[in-house]
Amino acid sequence: MSRYAVLILPSANRVYADAAIALTQAELAAFNDSVLGGRIDAIAAEIIGGVPYVTFECDDLGDRDIAHLANLSSLYALFAVEDGLLRPVTAQGLDRLDDDLITIQKYSGKTNEQFTKLLLNVTVLASDFAARMLDRSLTVLDPLCGRGTTLNQALMYGWDAYGIEIDERDVDAYAVFIQRWMKEKRLKHRVEYGPVRRDRRVVARRLELSFAASKDDYRAGIVQRLDVVNADTSSLPEFFRPASVDLVVTDAPYGVQHGSRTKGRELSRSPLELIADNAPAWARVLRPGGAVGIAWNTHVARRDDAAAALESAGLRVVEPGPQGGFSHRVDQAIQRDIIVARKARD
Repeated sequence: MSRYAVLILPSANRVYADAAIALTQAELAAFNDSVLGGRIDAIAAEIIGGVPYVTFECDDLGDRDIAHLANLSSLYALFAVEDGLLRPVTAQGLDRLDDDLITIQKYSGKTNEQFTKLLLNVTVLASDFAARMLDRSLTVLDPLCGRGTTLNQALMYGWDAYGIEIDERDVDAYAVFIQRWMKEKRLKHRVEYGPVRRDRRVVARRLELSFAASKDDYRAGIVQRLDVVNADTSSLPEFFRPASVDLVVTDAPYGVQHGSRTKGRELSRSPLELIADNAPAWARVLRPGGAVGIAWNTHVARRDDAAAALESAGLRVVEPGPQGGFSHRVDQAIQRDIIVARKARD
């Protein structure tokens, strides 16, 4: 049995850094259950040379296993522990674009980038597409996309990203940012951003962008797609086809500084109304075998109620990793957790 150690990526957010060890253990367990065949054992937190690590044991950790583990959201480096010494293990993750795509935007209410990656990982691992996450270009939808942190992480992975957001200022800010970023990185791309008209009236604004990591890929038509609509999430099926996305991933409003709005209602401090009202629309655009992953504040909504809302939409709630393993403190008013549900195959 070989032993390994994960060095945790530093986080500028002190509170998240304190939670990172436990979150990495839970995320590692999710990878183990989904794509590593349950071969990892003895996951633990350990101090080595005065530095915190997450350690584990595994026989025959192959190249593909390492390729999966390279995507751990808080992984800074992976080591094999041999005779008390740490031997670096090359671990190349899916991220294919410069990481400032994720880190450069700074604004109030932005979700921690490491947590966004964790939420995306946990959702894909709960889907029927987990075994193909290294090989297949998936499509990710954030139905409450804000300024695009989840969308950007999906693009980092080489996947397509769809989003819908009711706040026009957020969509405008994201449109300006992503176009400027593409130009600064000199990536070959094509973009359209303007009104969507139906029956001679404007019903939304839409950003559609296609790009490739290289000019050769672009000429060959090997492109990624970004599609963001400025509209209420309840109107999602008006803009995206049924069964057109593999994953629905979102960070629900926490009900503290930000509430949630659903069509025809005033601001609500509970994300439950938003989930209950819109989960059927989210499920409709999800492919069979796909998964929905939602982060929310447990202080304003009970897990059982969130699960009931998803089950009512025809989804089956699953437990990603160890029970309660992803619950962590964000601040005094926010205790964040993750809930994941899968859409059954026909």
